[in-house]
Amino acid sequence: MNSSLPPSPSSSTQPPSPTPGLLQQLRERLDSLPEAQRSVVRAVLEDPRAAVAATVEQLAQQAGVSMPTIVRTCRSFGYDSVREFMLALAQDLAVSGSYLHRSVLADDTAQDVSSKIIHAAVSSLTELGRRIDVDVIDQVAAKLAKARRIDCYSVGAASTFTASELQSRLFRLGLTANAIFDAHQQLVSASTLGPEGVAFVVSHVGRMPYTVEAARFARSQGATVVALTQPGTPLAETADLVLAVSVPQDAVMRVGTEAYLAHLVVIEILMVRLAQQLGPVATRGLQQFKQLLHKHGFDSAEYSGAMDPVPGLPKPGQKDN
Repeated sequence: MNSSLPPSPSSSTQPPSPTPGLLQQLRERLDSLPEAQRSVVRAVLEDPRAAVAATVEQLAQQAGVSMPTIVRTCRSFGYDSVREFMLALAQDLAVSGSYLHRSVLADDTAQDVSSKIIHAAVSSLTELGRRIDVDVIDQVAAKLAKARRIDCYSVGAASTFTASELQSRLFRLGLTANAIFDAHQQLVSASTLGPEGVAFVVSHVGRMPYTVEAARFARSQGATVVALTQPGTPLAETADLVLAVSVPQDAVMRVGTEAYLAHLVVIEILMVRLAQQLGPVATRGLQQFKQLLHKHGFDSAEYSGAMDPVPGLPKPGQKDN
């Protein structure tokens, strides 16, 4: 018999089946686990990247279990420690992670996508609530209440949206406020604010050179610089007061939906505290604005222009002869 002949198909050695990744194991074994461990796995699957970054205590709070349950869950999947489990999870995410959203996997259903994105947003806001520095909020509110002028700087679509909203809210409180997006105009503003002015810079990325330069120049002229940004950025280091916002990195955009939401919530908190400092005058002004827009706004039935006939056209209900 010739030993050099290849083995017959019936005797060939089949390659071993690949071991499923940790995420797949979590999904497959979910229903067979004890209830407490199921809660842990659900929390991990809802936001795997956040789970990797969380402490054992944070994950236990999110899952509503004890910290020993976290350890037991990791051991039930063959890992001696939570650290080894999270390392395997991070490696699996690096291979199979989605480029659509940090929590969404490629084979998720519409229900999965909806649940995970909403849960991720809620988790980000919950974490914001834990970390927000209310003392800085009040310091910023005090500066804004006394400011002669407040100029809001931004760059990019996300920050410009936020800065416009901020300027509108300040204006409704009766304060002199502008939203400035042009690099040259920001420098002009910075040169004229002076000690009684506030440069309020909105930039989640916090590294845009010309906006950071405008902030530095405003501060050199005596203005107070407030930054709504991530901690540790060049903008944060330049500012007098930092409203620090940290959210998980978005898989697609530099500034994702969770950053939008966090910035708007910080502004809402700040505006309410500012209104409280300004007192009843600000509250009455807000009520008057609301009543005015309700009665005379473009979406009001009483808006006179909506009832005026257009020359040459029949009035509503009138037949055109």
